[in-house]
Amino acid sequence: MSVLLPKAYFLTYFNKPWALAQLVCTDNRRRLTFLRARGLDCGLLLGAHLESTGSVAGWFVGQEGETCSRNRCCECLRCCGRRDPRPRTVWLGHPEKREQRYPRNVINNQKYNFFTFLPGVLFNQFKYFFNLYFLLLACSQFVVEMRLGALYTYWVPLGFVLAVTVIREAAEEIRCYMRDKEVNSQIYSKLTARGTVKVKSSNIQVGDLIIVEKNQRVPADMIFLRTSEKNGSCFLRTDQLDGETDWKLRLPVTCTQRLPTASDLLQIRSYVYAEEPNIDIHNFVGTFTREDSDPPVNESLSIENTLWASTVIASGTVVGLVLYTGRELRSVMNTSNPRSKIGLFDLEVNCLTKILFGALVVVSLVMVALQHFAGRWYLQIIRFLLLFSNIIPISLRVNLDMGKIVYSWVIRRDSKIPGTVVRSSTIPEQLGRISYLLTDKTGTLTQNEMVFKRLHLGTVAYGLDSMDEVQSHIFSIYTQQSQDPPAVKGLTLATKVRKTMSSRVHEAVKAIALCHNVTPVYESNGVTDQAEAERHYEDSCRVYQASSPDEVALVQWTESVGLTLVGRDQSSVQLRTPGGHILNFTILQIFPFTYESKRMGIIVRDESTGEITFYMKGADVVMAGIVQYNDWLEEECGNMAREGLRVLVVAKKSLTEEQYQDFEARYVQAKLSVHDRSLKVATVIESLEMEMELLCLTGVEDQLQTDVRPTLETLRNAGIKVWMLTGDKLETATCTAKNAHLVTRTQDIHIFRLVTNRGEAHLELNAFRRKHDCALVISGDSLEMCLKFYEYEFMELACQCPAVVCCRCAPTQKAQIVRLLQERTGKLTCAVGDGGNDVSMIQEADCGVGVEGKEGKQASLAADFSITQFKHLGRLLMVHGRNSYKRSAALSQFVIHRSLCISTMQAVFSSVFYFASVPLYQGFLIIGYSTIYTMFPVFSLVLDKDVKSEVAMLYPELYKDLLKGRPLSYKTFLIWVLISIYQGSIIMYGALLLFESEFVHIVAISFTSLILTELLMVALTIQTWHWLMIVAELLSLSCYIASLVFLHEFIDVYFIATLSFLWKVTVITLVSCLPLYVLKYLRRRFSPPSYSKLTS
Repeated sequence: MSVLLPKAYFLTYFNKPWALAQLVCTDNRRRLTFLRARGLDCGLLLGAHLESTGSVAGWFVGQEGETCSRNRCCECLRCCGRRDPRPRTVWLGHPEKREQRYPRNVINNQKYNFFTFLPGVLFNQFKYFFNLYFLLLACSQFVVEMRLGALYTYWVPLGFVLAVTVIREAAEEIRCYMRDKEVNSQIYSKLTARGTVKVKSSNIQVGDLIIVEKNQRVPADMIFLRTSEKNGSCFLRTDQLDGETDWKLRLPVTCTQRLPTASDLLQIRSYVYAEEPNIDIHNFVGTFTREDSDPPVNESLSIENTLWASTVIASGTVVGLVLYTGRELRSVMNTSNPRSKIGLFDLEVNCLTKILFGALVVVSLVMVALQHFAGRWYLQIIRFLLLFSNIIPISLRVNLDMGKIVYSWVIRRDSKIPGTVVRSSTIPEQLGRISYLLTDKTGTLTQNEMVFKRLHLGTVAYGLDSMDEVQSHIFSIYTQQSQDPPAVKGLTLATKVRKTMSSRVHEAVKAIALCHNVTPVYESNGVTDQAEAERHYEDSCRVYQASSPDEVALVQWTESVGLTLVGRDQSSVQLRTPGGHILNFTILQIFPFTYESKRMGIIVRDESTGEITFYMKGADVVMAGIVQYNDWLEEECGNMAREGLRVLVVAKKSLTEEQYQDFEARYVQAKLSVHDRSLKVATVIESLEMEMELLCLTGVEDQLQTDVRPTLETLRNAGIKVWMLTGDKLETATCTAKNAHLVTRTQDIHIFRLVTNRGEAHLELNAFRRKHDCALVISGDSLEMCLKFYEYEFMELACQCPAVVCCRCAPTQKAQIVRLLQERTGKLTCAVGDGGNDVSMIQEADCGVGVEGKEGKQASLAADFSITQFKHLGRLLMVHGRNSYKRSAALSQFVIHRSLCISTMQAVFSSVFYFASVPLYQGFLIIGYSTIYTMFPVFSLVLDKDVKSEVAMLYPELYKDLLKGRPLSYKTFLIWVLISIYQGSIIMYGALLLFESEFVHIVAISFTSLILTELLMVALTIQTWHWLMIVAELLSLSCYIASLVFLHEFIDVYFIATLSFLWKVTVITLVSCLPLYVLKYLRRRFSPPSYSKLTS
C-alpha cells in the first residue's frame, strides 16, 4: 500500500541532480522500486516512462547551474545503506578522476606474503597436536627440575623438523610468486595524451584505455569501445571464464566506434557509469554518457559491451575502458581463496599420536602410582612424561615430510608422464585414496576440436570414407547448371518431381553452407596482403570465426566437398562453387541460437533467381515437431547420438515474395511491441516453423583427448566415481559423456528436467529415485534448486549413480559440489580442469589436478599437481598415488615401532629399578638411535613397492583396496604396538638376564641388540629390494660399529670385543626377530595379500 508524502518532500528530494545520480546507479527494476516505495505520483509516472523507454533520459532536469556533486552521491549511497563495493563513474582515459581507491590489478595465488610467511607457517605447524607437543617438551627443559639431559637432545630434532618445513614452504611460495609475476608482467598498450605507451598488466588502473591484440588475454574487466574489424564487432574466447567453448560476439559502444581514430577517445568528454563489482559473469548493467555532444549521448550498456578478464580476443584489435581490477574482477570473485590443504593421511597420523600421548600419560601415572604418589609426585609425573616422550617420535614428522619430497621427485622424473609438475608436495598420499573424481569437459576430456563425421539423408548416409561421393554429387550439379540455360535453371531446382540423389545432396550441403553465423576473415600470409586476399578470396589466407566450433566444422566440411563460404557481412553471404562461380545471397533475417529455442534460422534471397528460402537447423528434440512427417528422424538421431556425435537436424522452407512480406510486417510489429515482446516475436517466427522440409542430419564429433576412454575405464575399475562438471550445453555434455564412455553402453541416462520451484524439484527427484544404475545428467539451474530445498536427498541419490554429468555449471557451483561431496560422503575428492573457471573447484578439492592445455595455465598454476594430458591421471593415481600412500603408511608405522621399542625398554628398566625416573640411554645414544644408526634403512622404505608399475596399471582393482584405508588403520597400528612391546621387552629382559657385573654392560648389550633388531625388521618389512636399501643397511651398521670407539662414556669398548658380548647380542636379536619372520612366512603362505598373487 502506498504512503503518500507531502509535495514539499518531492520538491526537496527529486529536483536535486544527485537524486538523478542515485536513480541512474541501478537497473530499471530497482529504479522503479525506489520510487514506488515512496508512494509518489511522480514515481509512478517515472515508472511508466521507464517501462516504455527503458531509460530515465529526459525525465529529470536539474536546477540551473547545479552539478552532480560527488559528495552528495556518496551521501545518498550511505543513506541507502550502500557499502563497498559500490557503483562507480569511470571517465575515459582519466584514471586520476576516480571517485574511490580501487585494488591493484595483480593476480596473487600465494598463501602468504613477506610478513605473514613465518607466523603463518609456524601456526600451521603448531596448530596440530603432534608438533605442539614437542614444542612444549623442548621448552620444559629450561626448567631445572624437569631437565633429563642436554638441551640439544630436544631442540636439535625440533629445529630440524621446522627447518625442513619452512624451506619446503618457502620454495613453493617462491615458485608461486614467480608464476604470478610472469602473468602480472605481461605487456599491454595504453592510450594516453602522449600517444601509445607500454604498461605492465599489474600497473593497469581503472579508467585506462587499453589496446588488446588478437589472441591476447584481456588483463582486466573492460567496456568494449572500439574494434579494428570492419563489421564492427569482435569474438571472445571465454572458456577460461565460464567453460563454454562457444565464442561470444561482443559489440563496441556505438558512439566510440564511430570516431575516426582511437586517439579521438581522449578528445571527447565521456564517462561510463557501472554497477558495483559482483560475481555474475553473465550480466552487466551500466550506461555510457558523452557530455560534449549536442545533445548529450546516452547509451545503455549490457553484457554484450563487456570484455571480462581471463577471456581472449579471437578477432581483430580492440580498445577497452578498464572498469574493475584486482580482487574486483569477475574471474577473481568467482575463485575461492587458496587454502593450505592437509592430507587425510596426516590427520590420521595426528590421531595416532594423540592415542600415543594417551598411552604416555597412562604409563607415567602408573609409574607414579606404583610409587604410591610419594613426595613431590606431580614433578615425578612430569619427569616420567619427559622420560617416555619417545613414545611419540619427533622423527616421524621429519621422515614423512622428506618422504613427500621423494615422492614428488619421483613423479616429476617419471618419463611415462612427461611434463608433470608437483606444486604442492604436502599431499601426495591423497592421490592413493581418491573416491570421487570431478572433471571438466572442454580441454580436459576433449581437445575442443570439432570434426564432421556423418551426413545422413534418410535413405543414405555418408561417412568420412565416402565424402568423395558427396563431392562428386556437388560437382555434377554445378556442371549441369552451367550447361543449362539461365531461364531453365530456376525451374530445374524448383520442380516438384522426385528429386535425384545429386539434387538432395546439393540442397543439404547448400543449407549447411548458408545456415550459420560463421564469418570468413582474410589475413596476410607473408605473400599476399590482407586487402588482396579479401578481394580474390584467397583460400590460403582465409580463417573462419564463429561463436561455436561446431559451426566452423560444418562450414569447413562444405568447403571440402566443393561449396565454399568466401564472404559474409551483416546483409549478405557469398559462396563459391567448384567451378569458381560466386553465388550471392542477401540475408533478410537471422534468428540466432538460444539455449531456450535450441535452434537457429536464416532467411536468404538468392540474387541469381530471386528465390527466398528459410533455412533452419537445431536439436532433434525441437526440430521433430517442426519438420514434415517422416519415419527415420528419431531412430537415426538416436543411432548417431549413441556414437557420441553431436546431431543437428537441417530443414528448409521456400517462401514466396508475398509470404515473406507478410511475415516481415508481422515480425517488425512484434519487435516494436512494448509488452511481451519476446513472446510475440517467438509467436511470429513459429508461424514460419511449420511443415518444413527435412533435408539432412549432421553428426559432428568433439575429438577426445588421447586415451580418455581407457583412462576413465581404469578409474572406474579402481572404484573411483567420475563426475563431469562443465559450463557447456546439456546436449554437448551428454554426447561427450557417451563418446568418452563415462556412461557405458549398458547404462541408462536420466536427464533431470529443468525445475524452477520446490514442487517441480520434489516430483523430479521422486522420478529419479525410481531409476536404478543409471547415470544422471542435470543442469546448473536445476541443481541449484535441488540443493536449495532437497540437498540431503539429492546428494544421497547422486552419490549412488555410477556417473554424474552437471552442465551449465558456474565456477562457484563446481566448488560447491566438491564441498558437498566432501561433507556428505567423508570421502576424498580429486578435481581435474584446465581453465580459469575450474580454479575454484581445483582449490576446493582434497587433491587438485590442472591440465596444461589450450585454455592457458591458470588452472595448472593453481593446482596441487599439473599434468599435460588427461591420460596421465591414470598413472598418477594408480602408480604414484598408490605407492605414496602405502610407503608413507609403512614408514610412519615403522617409525612409531622404532620409538615404542626404546620406550618399552625404558619402562622395563624403570620398573626393575624401583620405578626410578632415570633414563636408560643418554646424550648421543638417544639422538644417534633415531638418526645415523637407523634413519637411512627406515627412510629407504620410501623406495619400497609391492608390485611393478605395469601391474598396478593393468590391475586397477589393487587401488580399490586402498580406499578402505587398510595400510594405516587401528588394526595395523595395534599390531605394530604389540610387536614393539614384545621386542622391547625381550631385548631389555634379555640384557638384564645376561649382563655380568656392570651396568654399562646392560647398555652395550641392549643398545646393540636394539640396533640390529631395527635393521632386521626393516629387511623383514621390505617387499621389493632396491640397491639403495642394501647400501642404507650396510651404511648404518658400519656407522654404529665405527662410532663405538667414541662412545666409551656409555659403552665398555673392551667388553664389546669379547665373544660373550657377541653371543648374547645374537641370541637376544634372534629371539626378538625370528618369531616374526616365521609369522610372516606363514601368513604369506596361507593368507596371501591380493598383490602377491600377481607378483608370484
